[in-house]
Amino acid sequence: MEPPARGPRPLSWPLTCLLLLSLPSWPGVGAQSGTSRVQQPQEQLLAMAGQTITLSCTISGVGPPGPVEWLKGWGSENKTIYVQTSSSPRVTRVEGGSNEDFSIQIRDVQPEDAGTYYCVKFTRSGRPGAAPQVFQHGQGTVVSVQARPRQPVVSGPGRRAGTGASVSFTCETGGFFPKDISVRWLKNKAPISAQQPRVRPGHSNSSYTMSSTVTLALEPQDVRSQLACEVQHPTLPAPLRGTYQLREALRVAPSVRLLPKASSVELNKTWTLSCRVEGFYPRDLALSWLEGGRELPLQNTSRPVETPQGLFQLSSLVEVQATEDRNGSAFTCRVVHDGQDPISSTVTLWVAVPAKEGLGERSPAENGNLLIIYSVVGVVCTVLALLVAAVLYLIRTKQSKAGKSSPSARLHEPEKSSEATTQESDPNNLTYADLNFEKERKSIRRMVELSQQSEYASIQGSPAPGADDNLTYADLDMVHLNKAPKRPAPRPEEASSEYASVQIPRK
Repeated sequence: MEPPARGPRPLSWPLTCLLLLSLPSWPGVGAQSGTSRVQQPQEQLLAMAGQTITLSCTISGVGPPGPVEWLKGWGSENKTIYVQTSSSPRVTRVEGGSNEDFSIQIRDVQPEDAGTYYCVKFTRSGRPGAAPQVFQHGQGTVVSVQARPRQPVVSGPGRRAGTGASVSFTCETGGFFPKDISVRWLKNKAPISAQQPRVRPGHSNSSYTMSSTVTLALEPQDVRSQLACEVQHPTLPAPLRGTYQLREALRVAPSVRLLPKASSVELNKTWTLSCRVEGFYPRDLALSWLEGGRELPLQNTSRPVETPQGLFQLSSLVEVQATEDRNGSAFTCRVVHDGQDPISSTVTLWVAVPAKEGLGERSPAENGNLLIIYSVVGVVCTVLALLVAAVLYLIRTKQSKAGKSSPSARLHEPEKSSEATTQESDPNNLTYADLNFEKERKSIRRMVELSQQSEYASIQGSPAPGADDNLTYADLDMVHLNKAPKRPAPRPEEASSEYASVQIPRK
């Protein structure tokens, strides 16, 4: 009879040593006692993970009574795989009622099933309650299980990174056997360089795990980029592919613009200010308006709209009354994007208040412009005044030098007319004369003409003290002597006369 059912148990080293000493040949095929023989013909068996394998074992001849079991491994760390009375659901006998064929099947083998399997014949001990003793075992079958790598998984950083930042991504897979494996990284189907993959033994030491890392500098256009990790293994007919969308690791900060940038608004008019928030990702964003340090209620803010580049944009409007107390107030559009530090833009409102007391009632910008204009005008006027003074000085200097010259007579003749041309030969047709005498000036009395049509002009001066050269200067300017009948020249005056007559013929 068979011994009662028992679960898997390890063999003790002392018992094993005693059995080795008692057997004539240990271990090996054909180890016998009498005519009994355990045969395990498969030395190696290669299987793919998930398959069903068959481990062959036959016992021939007559031997002592006792059970036949299958053990994985030998020594203190062996593990019972099959016993006749109970076993794992995955392990079954090929011929359940046979006393010779003790072959077994293992369904859905996995890399951890790899190892050396022994078919063992036990014999019962004569002592009551004693454990069965090993009688014979086969030479062992080495089972190798080739396993395909699991679907690779690409992971990114724990938090988003801004554009320009260098970010590392990791591709991981495991559960494969044999060890040979290769990895290729691609960004938008273009190969990129990466570190050599790291391959380490798995938990059961019968399979392996792999990890590979690549580092990229993120760009705004990566919001539509894809990163791929391709794994090639001998068990695979085609590479396994793991992907990662770079937008999951990317943060693109927005740009904030205020329109109009600077403005001067009439008093009590409504001023509309627009805040444009553009080119950001992800779409999570908080916007607020501030006047000074006081927050204003939101009036008209649009929802984020996706652009063709995959980024987002929105706009917000605020309307304020341009009152005098708001003149010079600063209005700020503040944006908090993806939990980062606020981004803001500020513009100042200038209220155009009607002037009441000159420059003081104008805005600072207008006052500054007027002061600049006044300064320029003052400089120009000063330069012109200096130029006029210099010209006058030069004229006076020239006149002063001319007064020191010797006495001379200058005749100035106007342009000839057609009438003058016909009378050119008339010596009595006189125009005007300049008489220059010495510098000493005398008081000159009023000029008295002898007649409205006279050709002669006489100058009446103060009584001469006794010299002929007491008269200094006589200037007959623009005295037109009309043509008159020719008269005899007046007789010369005495030397002490206070009259002088001059007859000047026309050239």
